[in-house]
This record gives sequence, C-alpha cells and structure tokens, in this order.
Amino acid sequence: MYLGKVIGTIWATRKYETLTGYKMQFVQPINAELEKLGEPIVALDTVGAGPGEIIFYVTASEAVIPLDVDMAPCDASIVGIVDSINIQS
Repeated sequence: MYLGKVIGTIWATRKYETLTGYKMQFVQPINAELEKLGEPIVALDTVGAGPGEIIFYVTASEAVIPLDVDMAPCDASIVGIVDSINIQS
C-alpha cells in the first residue's frame, strides 16, 4: 500500500462497463512527511475519498481486489482514508 493525496476528480460520461459506479480520482503519491513523490496517478475510489484527503492505495493486480467485479482495467484503487500519521524517531 502507498500513501497519496487526492488532488482532483475525473468526470467521464463514458467508461468501461465494469468501472461504472466508481469515481476516478487524481492522486499525488506522497511519503510519511506528506512530501510529493513522482507524478500524479489515476485511481478508482472504493471508499468515498474527496479532494484534499490523505489516502492509501494499492496498485498492479491487487487494484482489482477491492472492486465488486472479477476483472476490470484498473491499475490503482483507493482503499482507505488516513485519519492521522504518527512518526516516531
């Protein structure tokens, strides 16, 4: 799982049939200090996250697991909303 911040929503009037009902969000990957890592990605929202929220997401073949379908063209899925981050050094 990876940390990210929702930075926007994608609106699509048409999309692949198995993706119907899922919101597509722009996610900026971040580290535990909330610093940007790389370029934004598109992830399917399975938990109701909104812009500005810190989330965690999964990628690759695991991205389909939280969906209610067996197969879907999905590379990343949002699977949780972060309440807090505590770093101990």
